[in-house]
Amino acid sequence: MQPELSIEITAKPKLDEADFILQQLIRFNHCCAGEQNYQKLAVFLRDMDEKLVGGLVGCTYWQWLYIDVFWIDEFYRKSGYGTTLIAAAEAEAIQRGCQYAYLDTFSFQAPEFYQKLGYVIFGELPNFPEGQSRFFLTKAL
Repeated sequence: MQPELSIEITAKPKLDEADFILQQLIRFNHCCAGEQNYQKLAVFLRDMDEKLVGGLVGCTYWQWLYIDVFWIDEFYRKSGYGTTLIAAAEAEAIQRGCQYAYLDTFSFQAPEFYQKLGYVIFGELPNFPEGQSRFFLTKAL
């Protein structure tokens, strides 16, 4: 007979407890899929005063680039900087041995931008948020 367990729900987990869960999953994944070679990746866009005006934050693992956050100040949009930042991230990912990339974006953000760069939609969550969609895209590097 198994011991009785309790369930705790919290909006503010203790950092060490959340990290423990993550480390256990990483350990399990390593046993099943091998070394992931996880590395964070950030590409920043700065103006002449070194002020941050855009950037991309993500990571690479298991031969994949994941673009988690991508933003450019409105003043600098539609000037080619977005394409340049994505290209820089992809080039670094290739240097790290990546063969693919993936990301997600919302219909009110820029799915067409990514499609122009060769990304293909492979999934959609409609009404996320209500009246919009969340898209999942991928690309072979």
